[in-house]
Amino acid sequence: MTSSRHRIPASIVAVTALTAALACVPATAADTGGAEYDASAPAAPPQRHALVGDVMRFRGTAPAGSRVAVQQLEDGTWTTVATTAADAQGRYVARWRPEHIGFFTMRAIPSTGGTVRASAAEKTVNVTVYRPSGTTWFGRGLYGRSTACGQKLTPTLMGVAHKTLPCGTKVAFYFRGRTITVPVVDRGPFGAGLSYDLTYAAAEALDFTETGRGMVGAVSLGGRVDAGR
Repeated sequence: MTSSRHRIPASIVAVTALTAALACVPATAADTGGAEYDASAPAAPPQRHALVGDVMRFRGTAPAGSRVAVQQLEDGTWTTVATTAADAQGRYVARWRPEHIGFFTMRAIPSTGGTVRASAAEKTVNVTVYRPSGTTWFGRGLYGRSTACGQKLTPTLMGVAHKTLPCGTKVAFYFRGRTITVPVVDRGPFGAGLSYDLTYAAAEALDFTETGRGMVGAVSLGGRVDAGR
C-alpha cells in the first residue's frame, strides 16, 4: 500500500515478540539504561523492559558472604549467567547484560559451596529485551483503502507495516514506558533506515504520534526472526 509516512523524533521506541522473568538490582554510576527489580519486594511488578546491551540490575538478600547466582531459564533448564556475593548485611547486587532480543525468565538464587539452593530461590520476573529500529507511523489521508494484507485501513485499526514479516505476525513495541502488541497488516516502510510503520491507532496507543523519526527494536512473536535489523 502506498502511503505518506510520518516520521517520529529522536526518542527510543522498542519492539519485540519474546518474554522473560528476572530479579534485578540497583544502579551505580557505571550503569547506563537497564531495568531494576527488587526480588524481595512483596508486590514487585512481574514485567521489565530493556534494550540489547542494557544492564539488568538484580537486588535482594541472602546469607551474609554467600554467593548469589543470576540464572536464566532456557528450554526448561536454569543456566547461570552472572554471579555476585552478599555483603556483611546480607544485601546483594548483581548485573546481567542481555546480548539479544527476546523474552527471558530469570531469577537470583543463593548458593553455598558451589551448590545452588533451589529452596531459597527469589521470585522470578519477566523481562522483554528489544533492539532499536527505525520506526514511523501512517494512516491520516489513507483511511478507507485496503492494506497489503487485505484489511481496511481505519482510524482504529491496530497494526504495523513491515517489508517481509508474514501478515498477522505479532510484534511487540515499547516506547517511554508504554507497550503494545500488534499484528503485521501492511507492507512498508520503504525509506532508508526504517523497519516498522505503525498504524495511527497503534502509534497513538504508544503516544508516538509526533512528527519526526524514532527508533524501535523488534522480533517476531511467532518465531526467532529478528525483524529489528
